[in-house]
Amino acid sequence: MTSTPAQPAQSHHASHDREIETLAEFDEVVSVRGTLAHHRVQAVDLTARTSALLSLDPTGAVFLGCPMDPEAATRVRAAGALVFPPVPGLPFDPYRAHVYSPDELYAGLDAGYEATPDAQSYAWFQRTRADGDVFASMLRAIHDDAVSDALDELLTGARVVGVMGGHAMARGTGAYAGAARLGRELTRAGYTVATGGGPGAMEAANLGAYAAPFEDGMLDEALLHLGTVASFTPSIADWARAALEVRARRPGGGASVGIPTWFYGHEPPNAFAAHLAKYFANATREDGLLARSNAGVVFLPGAAGTVQEVFDNATPNYYESRGEPTPMVLVDRDHWTRRLPAWPLLTALAEGRSMEARIALVDRIDEVPEALKRLGG
Repeated sequence: MTSTPAQPAQSHHASHDREIETLAEFDEVVSVRGTLAHHRVQAVDLTARTSALLSLDPTGAVFLGCPMDPEAATRVRAAGALVFPPVPGLPFDPYRAHVYSPDELYAGLDAGYEATPDAQSYAWFQRTRADGDVFASMLRAIHDDAVSDALDELLTGARVVGVMGGHAMARGTGAYAGAARLGRELTRAGYTVATGGGPGAMEAANLGAYAAPFEDGMLDEALLHLGTVASFTPSIADWARAALEVRARRPGGGASVGIPTWFYGHEPPNAFAAHLAKYFANATREDGLLARSNAGVVFLPGAAGTVQEVFDNATPNYYESRGEPTPMVLVDRDHWTRRLPAWPLLTALAEGRSMEARIALVDRIDEVPEALKRLGG
């Protein structure tokens, strides 16, 4: 069974039932409800909907980054709507209604990575972070909040397993192949795989999820092809092209989620996550990834970033601040007991608490699915 994240809903539930995120949704609201009052219209081009904007009640409506005719903008403001106009000159849309796709972030790759929206957004972040511009920091915050909202909608009803691990895990290695097989098995078991969205172990798990609907040999072929470009250094473009070639040869792979950040701009997003929720703020990204991993988190060998994630996840499990503790599975006994001995500290924290029954240390990647099942994931 292959699990795919729920797609952005056409009619949202609860507080989302008045959100309009596409032109089709706008037309449906106009036709069925005959009013725009108290709706939130997000990043929809309304330049061809002037007649509706001039005639319908917009009381209490909010328009976020929606291009519209100046006459229409003037009218809806005067009638009680709040209008946040599009911001020109940005390489990203701060009001975006959906998470990113790999094709969106890597558009223009033929001209080099520097020409892509991903690279341009990172360059903008570097410039504005250095000069401390309050307007730029506000735009980053709006963007990240919009991405979080889109991610929540995407994952509604999904059983999400987070897979954490270092970016240094190279293609062509046994460890990379093992992480890919893990992503494949989790997806076939009905989970939605979520990673940090970058290279290394993160890419491998997303690759495995992509390979899940195909025969087993597809993953073996992909691993061989990717092994010809082992790392994103020295060329991000070559690294990304190799992944895009795998997708082009075998389209229609399984869906998974990547949650990367421009804070680590030297780590490009991988092309195997169907959905990329990319953030400017790393703290928001880290907390969001772990909080949404409602079926458990797997920690593959990593360095400082993965150690941080272990205890970022352990803290709410310890205090039960997100409710019942969720499973945590650490992989590679030698790594987590000797090289970076996080496991002894984790077990000491868990002793006598509910989370004690939700943590496990395994030697091999192939033990993870059974460990998640045993821990209640």
